Amino acid sequence: MKPAFACALAASLSLWSLAALADDKVVKIGVLTDLSSLYADITGPGSALAAQMAAEDIGLREKGWSIDVTSGDHQNKPDVGAGIARRWFDQDKIDAIVDVPNSGVGLAVSAVVKEKNGVFLIAGAATSDLTGKACTPNNVHWTFDTYALANGTGKEVVKAGGDTWFFITADYVFGHTLQRDTSAVVEANGGKVLGSVKAPLNTPDFSSYLLQAQASKAKVIGLANAGGDLMNSIKQAHEFGVTGGGVKLAALLMFISDVNALGLNVAQGLQFTETFYWDMNERTRAFSKRFSERMKNHAMPTMVQAGVYASLIHYFKALEALGGNPHDGAKVVAKMKEIPTDDPLFGKGMIRIDGRAIHPAYLFEVKSPAESKYPWDYYKLVATIPADEAFRPLAQSACPLVEK
Repeated sequence: MKPAFACALAASLSLWSLAALADDKVVKIGVLTDLSSLYADITGPGSALAAQMAAEDIGLREKGWSIDVTSGDHQNKPDVGAGIARRWFDQDKIDAIVDVPNSGVGLAVSAVVKEKNGVFLIAGAATSDLTGKACTPNNVHWTFDTYALANGTGKEVVKAGGDTWFFITADYVFGHTLQRDTSAVVEANGGKVLGSVKAPLNTPDFSSYLLQAQASKAKVIGLANAGGDLMNSIKQAHEFGVTGGGVKLAALLMFISDVNALGLNVAQGLQFTETFYWDMNERTRAFSKRFSERMKNHAMPTMVQAGVYASLIHYFKALEALGGNPHDGAKVVAKMKEIPTDDPLFGKGMIRIDGRAIHPAYLFEVKSPAESKYPWDYYKLVATIPADEAFRPLAQSACPLVEK
């Protein structure tokens, strides 16, 4: 009788578990972002809005699901970001954390997410290590990474004759990784790195760094920074005439919000790599216009904000395919990898075993004022980088999930 009873009990428990899963349609999302500092325009309130729009657009609420979206400010401090993540998992029962601009914060949060078996949808952190040596079964790196930025911009600039480089680098993991990855691309394509200088995060005065770059006689000044630091670098290079005599700036991570803040007179001619532009096609325009109407400043979405939306859309699809929320991050991410990606902003693609979302990237050039015909008409397409070329090949990956 015992074996039969045991089998019956096991079957009953299994059915109960399936029923419980089917009934568990509660999802909690945490948008961990920069709400008050140099990356706030790139991410911040716009990332929170993008998450809300994804929760609305997916249609799960109409099917009986409860989706709650909250947000927090990591202040660009890894300890603060990790602390918020831990509190969210322990006290608020958050299922997934999304966005997280700042690679140092991203790496710290990734460790907490793995420990708590949550889901980490990385839209804002750039370091390619998140799908390399620091990859986990809980990470999905959606929008871009330092390898893609280096591969897109670095290669094209060298091909165009910019074969000697000097880097002005944000002095934390993002800047270091971006300089590392871009240097490798420059040298692989026959160029040479003449030197570099590291600038603290949120530096107001770049004059001494720009003068060092100018003194190196490099043809290209590679700006391995972002947000307010990037804008200050470009503005001051323009003011001091640093780019005269054939010297060019390479903006290695630039966003449409940066171009809007700089103005086309200053930003025109800059080339950089992005994976999303609001004016690419009818689907990107439709989303972006809805987004802009709800933003207080009526800004168009950056690629990070687009990445928040698209990664959550795919996350919700995986939950629906599972029939409910298992509250098991690794299981949900595994399902995300099984399902091909397809959304209105990045199109069709896939998520690899290392957690890297694969989609095309694009090399853009900023238009001149005369070329811009309507508000936010800022980019012209220089080249499309196919999905299978945009990101680091798995054969070169240091991710422990990848079989060698």
